[in-house]
Amino acid sequence: MKDIIVWNNTLLDILISLAIIVGGVLIAKFIYFLFTKVFGKLAAKTASTLDDLLVEKFKAPFMFAAIIAAIWFAIRRLNIPETAETAIGKIYTVLITINFTWAFSRLFSGILQNVFERISLRDDAKVNKGMTFILQRAVTYLVWAMGILVAMHNVGIHIGTLLAGLGIGGVAVALAAQDTIKNLLGGIMLFFDRPFNLGERIRFATIDGYVMNIGLRSLRVQTLDGRIVTIPNSQVVDNAIENVTSEPSTRIRLTLGLTYQTSLEKMKLAMKLLSDLPKTVPTIEEKTSVNFMEYGDFSLKILFIYYIRKTGDYYQTQSDVNMEIFRLFSENGIEFAYPTQTIFTKSAE
Repeated sequence: MKDIIVWNNTLLDILISLAIIVGGVLIAKFIYFLFTKVFGKLAAKTASTLDDLLVEKFKAPFMFAAIIAAIWFAIRRLNIPETAETAIGKIYTVLITINFTWAFSRLFSGILQNVFERISLRDDAKVNKGMTFILQRAVTYLVWAMGILVAMHNVGIHIGTLLAGLGIGGVAVALAAQDTIKNLLGGIMLFFDRPFNLGERIRFATIDGYVMNIGLRSLRVQTLDGRIVTIPNSQVVDNAIENVTSEPSTRIRLTLGLTYQTSLEKMKLAMKLLSDLPKTVPTIEEKTSVNFMEYGDFSLKILFIYYIRKTGDYYQTQSDVNMEIFRLFSENGIEFAYPTQTIFTKSAE
């Protein structure tokens, strides 16, 4: 077997190199076993969740490192042309840099995830999951950009010259993609301002609905009639947004018109019945405002202001209030007005 020569290497050397590669794969599987069955169980027994995340994040980079290390040693022990050896050396420099970048990227992502999870456990904190995703993506892109630059520098590419060459083209690309850049910056501003969270109801221009997703480029809102609307982040940042969910209660203004035949006692009774509505409609707050506002063209107008509790359904509560007013007024003989005219005729003498 030693006398058999294949590509300037004995068959025995080639078989040993293949065995090293197979051994590297087996070591990678053993690393998977350690991280999953040993380190994972040990981390699960601790109170902290950071070690669980680190075990999960580092598992894949360590397995990849074992495999490329085995392939490297297997190739290095063989007789290969100098040009091929140089090319392979550069490839492995890139692979090693990429593996370190991958590990650091997953490390920072795990740390950020752990920090946001700990913040979300506080009673007074609300973590926007969409914005958390944006920040994790931004950190990941930054780490990978730095890793790629380091890899290019390690293989002999002059980064300064490359960046200078990309400068002119970058200006053209920036001008063409300025809307995209504005949306990305808008997403970052939404993260720091935190005007709303996922699942909350907002009003924006003519749009009224619930926030379904906050992405790097756009915001998705499900309107009250069930339609999904996608809004660029730049428009969200540049316009006023009303966070309906954050309101302690929703103010409802209701005008009721009673007939001019309504007596003073009936008017007082109507106003008292309205003031007592929170006793029979539990989804509205106790604070109300009832006022005899004006003498209209055909009715005596009462302004009734009440507040829907945060836990109450917006439309169902209004329906309950209106039904209760209808019932109480009917039982007490209080009549609603409708447009009428009184015409006087004068006969000719």
